[in-house]
Amino acid sequence: MPGTEGASSTHHGSRSAAISNLTVRLTSQYTGRGPTKARTFFNDDMVTVVLRDTMTRGELSLVAHDHADVVLATRATFQEMMGDELRAGVEQVVQRKVIAFMSANHVDPDMAVETLILAPLQDDAPKAALTEA
Repeated sequence: MPGTEGASSTHHGSRSAAISNLTVRLTSQYTGRGPTKARTFFNDDMVTVVLRDTMTRGELSLVAHDHADVVLATRATFQEMMGDELRAGVEQVVQRKVIAFMSANHVDPDMAVETLILAPLQDDAPKAALTEA
């Protein structure tokens, strides 16, 4: 998808691109317009998607007429509605359970962030082996 970037890490690159594309697609499906840029970052048990240029023409008009609060409330509702689909899609891509999902929007600059917390990986090493090392 044009304007969609994955993280630069070779290990996570294709998964980052898949999550960015999923997030752009869901945002477009729920709001009528997707962001023009998306970038996904992995950090241990956290996946964060940063979206840029997210607002529709109507939302931009509302912001210009001092109704940013309406835009932010509406965006929060859209993100809540798409949360289950985003969680499921991320779980499928990373093969780990999502245990928390948080969203936020900003109007100037026009940005949004989707953060998903993954269940910790289980350590296969016995605890006794760790203390002997």
